[in-house]
Amino acid sequence: MRFPEGPAHGFFTLSDAKTKRKLAHGELVQWLEKRVIASRLSIRFDDGSLYDETVRFTQRPSFRITSYELTQKGPAFDEDQRVTFDASGRYDVRQRKHGAEEKRASGTTEIPDDVANGLTSVLAKNLPEGASGAAHLLTFRPEPLLLDLTITPQGREPYWVGGARSLATRFVIEPDVPGVKGVLATIVGKEPPTVRMWIAPEPAPVLVRFEGALYVDGPEWRMDLSAPRWTK
Repeated sequence: MRFPEGPAHGFFTLSDAKTKRKLAHGELVQWLEKRVIASRLSIRFDDGSLYDETVRFTQRPSFRITSYELTQKGPAFDEDQRVTFDASGRYDVRQRKHGAEEKRASGTTEIPDDVANGLTSVLAKNLPEGASGAAHLLTFRPEPLLLDLTITPQGREPYWVGGARSLATRFVIEPDVPGVKGVLATIVGKEPPTVRMWIAPEPAPVLVRFEGALYVDGPEWRMDLSAPRWTK
């Protein structure tokens, strides 16, 4: 941890990365619960779909998840799902592809200290300039599957606020299924999606753009910062 997290509130729009068509509006709210940081990302789509993710974590001496919740539902996704897990390894998963029966799984699994669900942009912000990072990502199908995760900087790109120009570092975040399962994932075309994040520079690094799929086989979406409107 190089840059401590604290209370924050931000807004963004989500659009199709290819057509640029606006699809949804989102909000990130972060607050303190004693020594734990709670961070909630909610995206409400124009078609009624919802992506709602809440992660709670500690940050001293390093970032570590204490609990995670994800609700994903609606026609924007190929399946509805509800996922919860905590640092003890307990998990509960409900998944249902549209028109199919619900699949459920629950139990306990081993969770490494560096699991990064909901924290990838936080980890990217805290990497030293030019450095790459490695962590893990926990996914469910519906049984738990642990992915290797690499976070790699790939140069800087300019952005503007009014007439002021600055440079954001572009990071590539690549999940990978390890071992034999990874070979099988490649064969059947179910590799986890790679995403890109742009982080504004120090002394107060912040995520300014996201681009990629939110789920396997999903479309490429783009998140950009926005502001609330004062008229409907």
